[in-house]
Amino acid sequence: MSHQRPAEGEQAPDFTLPRDGGGSVSLSDYQGKPVVLYFYPKDDTPGCTKEAIAFTDMVDDFAAAGAVILGVSKDPVKKHDKFIAKHELKIALLSDEESDMCERYGVWVEKSMYGKTYMGIERATFLIDADGKVAKVWPKVKVAGHAEEVLEAVKAL
Repeated sequence: MSHQRPAEGEQAPDFTLPRDGGGSVSLSDYQGKPVVLYFYPKDDTPGCTKEAIAFTDMVDDFAAAGAVILGVSKDPVKKHDKFIAKHELKIALLSDEESDMCERYGVWVEKSMYGKTYMGIERATFLIDADGKVAKVWPKVKVAGHAEEVLEAVKAL
């Protein structure tokens, strides 16, 4: 069952998910600051690794602009911990193993590879403003230059 992705200007669906290193994170924890919420298919795959490293390389720039970066996939927390350690990532990774949040954000979609269809996460990014509203959506993200583009949008808030 796939939900519509929240549109720009709509309230972002709240969530509470377990995160790397233990504990959990809720969108409401960041009320009053912009949140870059990015969904990616799988830890330690080429595109996902490039994207996580790009956001990590710019984490200080995002922090200077007042924003926090949260990555979400269906991988379990233990896998996130290994991914972070292997690539020295400096961003929080959340685990949506039940794909409930992926569905609420409309990124749990039917995909196709080699003629087979399957359900998976569409690489997408949501910029949520300080009031918890969706300020910008990047569906079907291409990794190259994406982190830079998101940072520009954060600065423009």
